[in-house]
Amino acid sequence: MANGLSKSRFLTVQEVADVMRVSSMTVYRLIKSGELAAVRVGRSFRVSDVDVDQYLAARYTQAG
Repeated sequence: MANGLSKSRFLTVQEVADVMRVSSMTVYRLIKSGELAAVRVGRSFRVSDVDVDQYLAARYTQAG
């Protein structure tokens, strides 16, 4: 798994919030609750783009 992580693109919390169209506080809550995987880098978090895609895909629902 470590080899795969080095090839992943890591996003900041703000970038994840922009992609998901939510506040950065919501992203922090998802990380803290364990719903969204993140890596701690110094005092900030980074989230793999693959993890964002998996999170969104798992919660996708068809309207109607």
